[in-house]
Amino acid sequence: MTSTPSLAATGFERPPASPWWDELRATLKLSAPLVLINLAQHGLVASNAVLLGRLGAEPIAAGALATSLYLLLFIGGIGLTSSVAPLVAESVGRSAGAEKAGEVRRTVRAGLWVGFLVTLALMPVLWFTEELLGLLHQEPAVARDAGSYMRVLQWWMFPALAFMVLKGALAALQRPGPPLGVSLVALPLNLAFGAFFAFGPPDLGIVGVALGTVLTEFLALGALVLVIRFDRGLHRHRMFANLWRLDIERLTRVVRVGLPMGVAGIAEAGLFEAATVAMGTFGTVPLAAHAVTLQIAATCFMVPNGIGQAATVRVGRAYGAADRAALRRAGAVALWLGFGFMVACALVQLLAPRILIGLFLDAEAPGAASVFPVAAGFLIFSALFAISDGVQSVALGALRGLQDTKVPMLIAVFGYWGIGVPLGAALAWGAGMGGRGIWAGFCAGLLVVSVSLVVRWRRLSAAQARGSGAQSGAKRNHA
Repeated sequence: MTSTPSLAATGFERPPASPWWDELRATLKLSAPLVLINLAQHGLVASNAVLLGRLGAEPIAAGALATSLYLLLFIGGIGLTSSVAPLVAESVGRSAGAEKAGEVRRTVRAGLWVGFLVTLALMPVLWFTEELLGLLHQEPAVARDAGSYMRVLQWWMFPALAFMVLKGALAALQRPGPPLGVSLVALPLNLAFGAFFAFGPPDLGIVGVALGTVLTEFLALGALVLVIRFDRGLHRHRMFANLWRLDIERLTRVVRVGLPMGVAGIAEAGLFEAATVAMGTFGTVPLAAHAVTLQIAATCFMVPNGIGQAATVRVGRAYGAADRAALRRAGAVALWLGFGFMVACALVQLLAPRILIGLFLDAEAPGAASVFPVAAGFLIFSALFAISDGVQSVALGALRGLQDTKVPMLIAVFGYWGIGVPLGAALAWGAGMGGRGIWAGFCAGLLVVSVSLVVRWRRLSAAQARGSGAQSGAKRNHA
């Protein structure tokens, strides 16, 4: 019996595994569930809008005002607690055994404390939503409904921030499955609870929609806590041990890394809020077209946002392990993935605008015919905007893996408010471009931010590589 010749004997040797392909697979494996989690969480707000729309024009207007104010402040809280992911990732890459478990536990505990303290600070502000909207000269009836909605919705904040802390920690441990499973269940549950409380026997109307979301988020947080408690692979971290202990040193570190992230998030969210208010001055049709275009852009953005979160983890683990070659690979792979996806999104927006607009606007609805061409015009700018927005999101994620947050914050604030807002205003009113001018300002501001962040990433990652040229390869097996 003759033996089968080996690959080497035939002259065809299996090529060695490329570290670039390994990094690509690892990034895709981690980012895919994070993207789905982002889409599911985005769906909570979208499903509430659907329910409010069934209640009538005034409830959906009140809900939109309250939700905008809530999200503006909530995004700041997300920024603060998002520092948990890069800090845990660094600990995982640097430490081992009991030391690693202790570092992870301290960071998670500090993140939960930050979420609790942020909630305590913001709830009094949210309680007086009706009065705040009155000062902004909103319709009294709409302001009243928005205040009632917010007084229930504000209880969403702590469980939502706590969920974000645990999601970030699990992502850093490369275990995104549990928050993904919980998020996918929470989305239909939110719709069911909201419909029951708003239209069912309780008949609570707009307040019922908010109550459904609050109940869903508490159940989601409870489910995630139970999964972590009973997951044998996570037992050694003991994430919920001694939660009542206030670790000032670790809490300060979480805030120091997270505060610039929160400011950058509020700066970006504030840009969109200002643009929406400004768009309303041009009439109902441009405002409706702007809202549809933003929904398309926001849905596309969930993908690079998830890739950026994965980049934070991959770069952070390499940073903790002092593996600078892996660090540069992680950032480069994530940036190319984000760029490639958003180029594809931009092409779809340019080539099939009516199909995309039709997903968010009924062509047979009153007034829709006049909105379609305006939204199609906005999509041309949105296509350019999408590429820059995706790249800046991934670059931010990679820099957060290096715990570099202060300079990116300054870049973001300058790009959005130093370039985007004044240029958009000049083009909209000074050059007579109207709503298109506002979108052109978006594009310019985001382009400056994205290019600046990529340049900073290349400089810092190159410096890391130069500083580790003499390190042994033994530390390169962290992943």
